[in-house]
Amino acid sequence: MGDYDHERKTGIEAVSRACRVCQLVQSQLVSSETVIKADRSPVTAADFSSQAVISLALQKAFPGDPLAAEESAADLLERGDELLTERIVHSVQFVHGRVGKDKILAALESGKHPGGPQGRFWVIDPIDGTQGFLRREQYAVSLALVEEGQVVLGILGCPNYPLHWLEPEAERGFLFVAVRGEGAVMRSLEEGWEKPIQVSDVEDPAGVVVCEPVESAHSSHEDARRISERLGIVIPPLRLDSQCKYAAVARADASIYLRLPTRADYQEKIWDHAAGWIILKEAGGEITGLRGDPLDFSRGRTLAANTGIVATNGRIHARVLEAAAAVLGWA
Repeated sequence: MGDYDHERKTGIEAVSRACRVCQLVQSQLVSSETVIKADRSPVTAADFSSQAVISLALQKAFPGDPLAAEESAADLLERGDELLTERIVHSVQFVHGRVGKDKILAALESGKHPGGPQGRFWVIDPIDGTQGFLRREQYAVSLALVEEGQVVLGILGCPNYPLHWLEPEAERGFLFVAVRGEGAVMRSLEEGWEKPIQVSDVEDPAGVVVCEPVESAHSSHEDARRISERLGIVIPPLRLDSQCKYAAVARADASIYLRLPTRADYQEKIWDHAAGWIILKEAGGEITGLRGDPLDFSRGRTLAANTGIVATNGRIHARVLEAAAAVLGWA
């Protein structure tokens, strides 16, 4: 048995439940259930329900482990919307059994761990890619375990991810799972089967598929176009919301993922990359900042030491970094 078997099993069960609650809320979503946080990003009942489901599971299995999570009960309570709160309670109870409102709110407030280089803590993004969720496209439920500043386990729940991109009727809904030193797998949400995944073996970047965020506010599409042009890439980019982009590179659906900052002061959040980072690394890929620096998850709740993200199958990483440096004026 591996060192993290209990954590892996608990995490898979928690993320699977969170995916189910997201699908439930999505099937009944109406616009009044969208909350606008201070940073103007939309948060739905599913975000709160998903985070509560995962937090409750982790608190039960690992009561001493702190949590660093994106959402807070304050966002919900400041809204003062009892109907929304009741929807969240019912959604959590749908997959978690009888649990009271106060316990759910406490679970939502338990994710304030500051992160850092010491100890062990879990990182939760209850819905990564909320815009994709609202469009009923790609989004991910993200969970990672960090020990002494190092990511050691990651799980991405991707309820809309297809088995085959060119077959619209193919099975959809997968977990992507990785434990340090054990490789990466994809796991069917419905059937529970698992199989190993690996990055592509492409060595010439000219013929590869590039992933980038759907929203141009999240990553500079123009800089990405210029980098692709410099590499000789002619295939249109695959634009996906969320850490599903990491899954795409890890499963060889794409070979490059670029996240290029649109403003100098932006710091990436650890929950937007931790699970995807270890899944892609364990699948044989490489991930760095734009300057080729390893991602540093020991600086708190953000990747304060890094600028931008370059993720590849590894074989073409150096050439992508060179192209990015030339386009961005760093060469």
